Amino acid sequence: MAFDPAEEIERFHAAINALDFPVIEGYFAEDATYVSNGVGSLAGRSEIMAAFRKYFDDYPDQTAENSLVETLTPLSGRAVWSLRATHSKTGQPLIREGEETITFNTEGRITRVDVTDYKDF
Repeated sequence: MAFDPAEEIERFHAAINALDFPVIEGYFAEDATYVSNGVGSLAGRSEIMAAFRKYFDDYPDQTAENSLVETLTPLSGRAVWSLRATHSKTGQPLIREGEETITFNTEGRITRVDVTDYKDF
């Protein structure tokens, strides 16, 4: 069965929605890069996972939906998404809309995520 980046992004996002950190971590290659206008540039699986854990400590009730997931190349895809969450300490609501391009290696691990939020958060 051929690798389908769009299907893999759907599975990756399902793991995020479930806060399944072992599965999320397993998606990232050891030397992955995560670039976001919200968090900056993160290098390596450990740094990425530390940022994920901190974010979800702050926003444990996040609900996210994809409005589009598409394959761009045999090893990359793009998702357009929106999410809502509430800050666990301040009660401040968070609403984000954006897109991300995810690039995989030949083993199906994520090597790069480029996130663009449509508005600052």
